[in-house]
Amino acid sequence: MPGPRKQGKPSGWAPYWAPYISFLLLVELSKRVPATFAAVFFVLRVIGPLGLFAYFLMRNAYPELRAARWGMGAIADVAVGLVGAALWIAPFLLFDSLRPSDPGFDPGQLGRGGEWFAQTLRAIGYVAVTPFVEELFVRSWLLRFADVVETRKSFLSVPIGRFSWRSFVIVTVWFVVSHQFWWEYPVMFAWTLLTMAWFYYRKHLAPLVLVHAVTNGAIFAFVLGFDRVFRDASGAPISLWFFL
Repeated sequence: MPGPRKQGKPSGWAPYWAPYISFLLLVELSKRVPATFAAVFFVLRVIGPLGLFAYFLMRNAYPELRAARWGMGAIADVAVGLVGAALWIAPFLLFDSLRPSDPGFDPGQLGRGGEWFAQTLRAIGYVAVTPFVEELFVRSWLLRFADVVETRKSFLSVPIGRFSWRSFVIVTVWFVVSHQFWWEYPVMFAWTLLTMAWFYYRKHLAPLVLVHAVTNGAIFAFVLGFDRVFRDASGAPISLWFFL
C-alpha cells in the first residue's frame, strides 16, 4: 500500500528565477525576430513562463502559496487590487501629458480575425501568469534574499512578509525600474507602496497574488470596456491599449 505523498523539497532559486527570466528573455527575443515569427513568440511569452511555473508548482516548490487564510480577507484583497487599478488608470485619464506616445498592445497583431485570440492570450499572461511569476520572484525570492545576501543563510530561512528597510527599498526600486521607462514609474511607485503595506499586513504571498491579479484584471477590463470612450483636451478619443 503506497504511503503518504511526500512534500517537495526546497529547490533553491530555480522555481523563482526560471519563470521570470524566461519571460524577460522571450520578450527581448520577440523584439529581435523577423515579423514572420512574431506570432510564435507572442504565444511563447505566455506558455513558456506558465509551463515553468506549472512544472515547479506540481513539484510542490512553492510552500509560500499554501495555507493562506481567506474568508473576509479575500474581499479586502480584491478591494486593495481595485484601488491599485484606480491608481494606475486615473492619472493617465486626467493628464494628457502623462500618456506615452507608444500605442502599447496591438490587438490586431495576429492578423484579421485573430483579435480574439490575441486578446485572450494577453489576458491569460497579464491576469493569470504575471501575478504568480512576478510575485514569486520579487516578493518571495528577492525580498528575502536581500536580507541574507551577505550571509550563508538561505533566503528560505527568512519569514514571508518580514519587514526590513533594506529589503523594502530594494524591492520597491526593483518594481519601479523593471517597468516601462519613464511613464510607468510614478504609478508603479504608488502601487508598490500600497501593496507592500498590504503584504506586511497579510504576511502571506497568496493574497498578494490575488491583489496583483485583480489590479491587472481590472485594468484589462477597463481597456476593453472604455477604449476610445474618453477624450483628451483636444477632443480626440483616447486609445487605452498603452496600459497593456
